[in-house]
Amino acid sequence: MISSPLKNLMRFFLESLSSERGYSDNTCRAYKNDLKEFISFISESGLLRKAGQKNSESPRADELNGLMIREYLGFLHKKNKKTTIARKLSAIRSFFRYLVKNGVIPENPAELILTPKQDQTIPVYLPVDDMFRLLDSIKTDTLPGLRNRAIFETLYSSGIRVSELAGMNLVDVDFSRGVIRVRGKGDRERIVPIGRKALNGIKAYRERLKSKGDFRIAGNGKGEADPIFLNKDYGRLSTRSIARILDKLIKEAGLSMPVSPHGLRHSFATHMLDAGADLRIIQELLGHKSLTSTQKYTHVSIDRLMKTYDKAHPRK
Repeated sequence: MISSPLKNLMRFFLESLSSERGYSDNTCRAYKNDLKEFISFISESGLLRKAGQKNSESPRADELNGLMIREYLGFLHKKNKKTTIARKLSAIRSFFRYLVKNGVIPENPAELILTPKQDQTIPVYLPVDDMFRLLDSIKTDTLPGLRNRAIFETLYSSGIRVSELAGMNLVDVDFSRGVIRVRGKGDRERIVPIGRKALNGIKAYRERLKSKGDFRIAGNGKGEADPIFLNKDYGRLSTRSIARILDKLIKEAGLSMPVSPHGLRHSFATHMLDAGADLRIIQELLGHKSLTSTQKYTHVSIDRLMKTYDKAHPRK
């Protein structure tokens, strides 16, 4: 293993992310893409030849150093955002940390490289009036309309990620208690409250679907393999399809601000915070591992607070 090319070592690393850490397929795919890009750069940049290495096409872990990684980051700075660079560096750092742990290399060449300082960005969200306008504009006289209303009522009511919603099965909804079971990042499960309007939307959609009597899905409402939201072919609705549906609904509702499904999650968190919800409760609802991830929503409320202060205070 010690003399293996980076490409081979990467495969072992990705397998460990899935089997040992329980990372999702999407997360593993992101790590794979970032590491493939890094290894390709090292192979094609000529850095190994400059360092006196003969075989630059199959670089080994012990041939790399911090300067080469910094060269790669410099290359990324020309066309990538700081958040993207930080993510790619995190993948490289984790990869080399795994190699150190398994005795492939003595130390991590990326450990001392600083992560680019991130710009503070305020999350994009819809004001309460626009959020209600969007949801109320969804017509429910057809099966797709009932499904779409249920989808976006659920996203806004619970604040779950669109990937979590797409992965939900009917058995995950507890209609009597008003909660849903969600499988989040790292396959971690959590229980999240869901409002009456969203539950009624799911009920109406599933009842209309059942009345058709011909939907062909694994389980047919009998267990774990019964997705809540289906596409036209009665398969599980994808996150990409949900995003396309939302784009169309935003335009039909005449809203000027484009927002993604993740923006509905931002809207949920911002509206909860503005209404006085505790930040740690919001952290729990969103499934954030760290409170730092949740604290970005305080910027929105502070921004609103300052506007109110400037408008109302008699002595500025």
